[in-house]
Amino acid sequence: MRPLHLAAALLMVTIWGLNFVVIRWGLDQVPPLTLTLLRFALAAFPALLLVARPRARLAQVAAYGLFAFALQFGLLFAGMAAGMPTGLASLVIQMQAFFTIGLAMALTHERPAPAQAAGAAVAGLGVLVVGLHLPGGTRIGLALVLAAGLSWAVANLIVKRMSGGAAARPSEPLAIVIWGSAAACVPLALAALALEGPARMREAVAAMGAGQWAGLAFQAWPTTLLAFGLWAWLLRLYPAALIAPFTLLVPVVGMSSAVWLLDDAVTWWKLAGAALVLLGLALNVLAYRGRAP
Repeated sequence: MRPLHLAAALLMVTIWGLNFVVIRWGLDQVPPLTLTLLRFALAAFPALLLVARPRARLAQVAAYGLFAFALQFGLLFAGMAAGMPTGLASLVIQMQAFFTIGLAMALTHERPAPAQAAGAAVAGLGVLVVGLHLPGGTRIGLALVLAAGLSWAVANLIVKRMSGGAAARPSEPLAIVIWGSAAACVPLALAALALEGPARMREAVAAMGAGQWAGLAFQAWPTTLLAFGLWAWLLRLYPAALIAPFTLLVPVVGMSSAVWLLDDAVTWWKLAGAALVLLGLALNVLAYRGRAP
C-alpha cells in the first residue's frame, strides 16, 4: 500500500472516530432521523451543483446512498439515541468489516481462511461481552448499531461494483458520495416525517444554536465528503478485505475521545469487549496478508 494511500486511510479513520463525539452532542438537541437528514442535506447541497454526476448508473448511486447513508446512519443515530454509549457505538459498528467479508464470500462462494473465521468468532465474542453487560433497554441500541454495520457492508459491495475503473474521473469517489448523499435525503425525509413528525422536526431545527450547526457542518463536510470520499477511493484501488479492517482504528479514536470529551466511564467489560473486537479485526488483517499474492 502506497504511503499516500496509508496516510489517507489514517486521516479517514481519525475523522470518523472523533465524529462519534460530535454525533452525541447533536443527539442531545435533535432527534436522530432529523439529524441524519440535516447531515446529508448539507453534504449534498450546494456541492451537487458543483460536481458532475458519477459515471456509475443512477440506480447504483441511489442504492449506495440508501445503504451507506440513509440506513447506516439512521440506524446508528437511532441506536445512540436509544442509549448505546458513544465509545461502544464506535466499536460495535466496526463489525461491518466481517459483514463485508461474509457478504463478499457468499457472493463469490469463497471459503474463509481459518484466521478469518477465528477473527470473526473472537470479535463476535467481544460484542457478546458488551451486550451482556449493557442495561436491558440499551440492547435495542446495540441491535440497531449492528444493523447499521450490516448496511455499511452492503454499501461497500455496491461501491466496489460501480463502473468506472481506470477510466473514472479523478472526482469520481467524491461525486459518488455527494450524489449518494442527495439520494439518501429522500428516504430519510420520509422516515423523519413519519416517525418524528414535522412539528418536532421544526422545533428541533429552530432550537439549534451555533454549536449544533458547527457540529452538523463537521458531520457533513470532513466526515461525509472528505472521509467517505477517501473510503470510496480506497475501495476502488484495493480489495475490500484489505481496506475494511483499517476501521479497527476508529474505535481507538472514538472510545478515547468519548472518555476525554464526554467523561464516558471506563469499565473492565468495555475494555475486554474492545480488546476482543480489535483482536478479531487484527486476525482478519493477518489472514488477508497471508492470502494476498
